[in-house]
Amino acid sequence: MVSLVDAAFGSMFNAAAAEGGEGGLAGFFKHGGLFMYFNLLISAIVVALIIERTVFQLAKYRVNSKEFYAQVRKLVTANNLDRAIKLCEAGSGGYPILQLVKSGLTVANRGPDEIDAAMSEKLSELKPPVERGIGTLWSLANIATLIGLLGTVSGLIATFAAVSSGNLSAAERQQRLAAGISEAMGNTAFGLGIAVSCMIAHLILHANSKKILHDLDATQERIFNLLAVTKGQ
Repeated sequence: MVSLVDAAFGSMFNAAAAEGGEGGLAGFFKHGGLFMYFNLLISAIVVALIIERTVFQLAKYRVNSKEFYAQVRKLVTANNLDRAIKLCEAGSGGYPILQLVKSGLTVANRGPDEIDAAMSEKLSELKPPVERGIGTLWSLANIATLIGLLGTVSGLIATFAAVSSGNLSAAERQQRLAAGISEAMGNTAFGLGIAVSCMIAHLILHANSKKILHDLDATQERIFNLLAVTKGQ
């Protein structure tokens, strides 16, 4: 069985090298059949999504909420709301933490109910972008697996067709058999590789999004308590 597998993959790479000198990875995709290219498209989407979500999380949520809260707290306790608001506006990157704090500061003189309503409304706007696209990775993992399975079935059909054909010589039958098995196994490996990558990325990005959402909730609570106490004094 091991020798047959080695022969299958060797046949694919050798055939790729023989036809136009394409070997290695290029030959792997060329001789993997149509479904290999479908999964190549899926893999491109997965990579783009992972990069976009990673950049979003690192760029938009790099503000240390505890340190920022300490600065805002000093200004609020000194009854300097205008400087606290300007501090929130100083961030040119449109950081969500700063937007959330500003939403509370701008209505600080209207009472606890107005503060809570304003910050809750802003929080409802900030939460969806944090989780956007992360759940899609599970769907892409399933799609890649199924496309790989289709490629596997396609390769096996070609394999059985070669075995049952009576118009081919023994050498041609063996070559078709090896090519069919290599197509089947190549699609399986590629589909599963994409699926595993999606799952690992989902675990990391989902954990980071939960941490971000918790930070937003904690910041809302801190600012509300600070403004409510200051207003009551």
